[in-house]
Amino acid sequence: MNVITPTTPRVDTSRPTREEAEAAVRTLLEWAGDDPTREGLIDTPSRVVRSYEEFFAGYEVDPVGLLERTFEETDGYDEIVLLRDIRLESHCEHHMVPIIGRAHVAYLPHRRVVGISKLARVVEAYAKRLQIQEKLTAQIANTIQQVLQPRGVAVVIEAAHQCMTTRGIHKPGVTMVTSKMLGAFRDDPSTRRELLGMIANRGTTITGD
Repeated sequence: MNVITPTTPRVDTSRPTREEAEAAVRTLLEWAGDDPTREGLIDTPSRVVRSYEEFFAGYEVDPVGLLERTFEETDGYDEIVLLRDIRLESHCEHHMVPIIGRAHVAYLPHRRVVGISKLARVVEAYAKRLQIQEKLTAQIANTIQQVLQPRGVAVVIEAAHQCMTTRGIHKPGVTMVTSKMLGAFRDDPSTRRELLGMIANRGTTITGD
């Protein structure tokens, strides 16, 4: 089984300064044909840089570290654990425009479970980087498999890509679906069918109110 080794947070002393990043935004504004010194744009470079800190915060997060704390007191629970409809916001590495969708993450525990918020944080850690959806799907699944070593891992992502909907071919309403199945989800068709049925069954919504 090929495993993608998770990347660690980047430490780069040659990283451009905030001032250099803001200057680059001003250059783009001028290239687009506008005046970066006019009232409406004068603070835009600093706003863009701050937004990029949010968009690409995943480079500063170690996804493996997020999963290191696990729990063994499960009373023998060994069925599917599924976190469904995780909001996903990423950016296409080819055009730097948004990828918006949802991720479904499941695993079959083997003695250990992890806090469910950690699964969502792993999704976010990889999504908050420049990505292609295929790689993003594999990174999430492989990291969970590597750290938890469960009997199976499954990740399904459904997302719309603005590089396709707002430019180029201009096809709004198109959704890309990718999946990565490991262990029992890959090898056992009945387990895979059970999972896909759980993902598709949205007839009842639990709000927690």
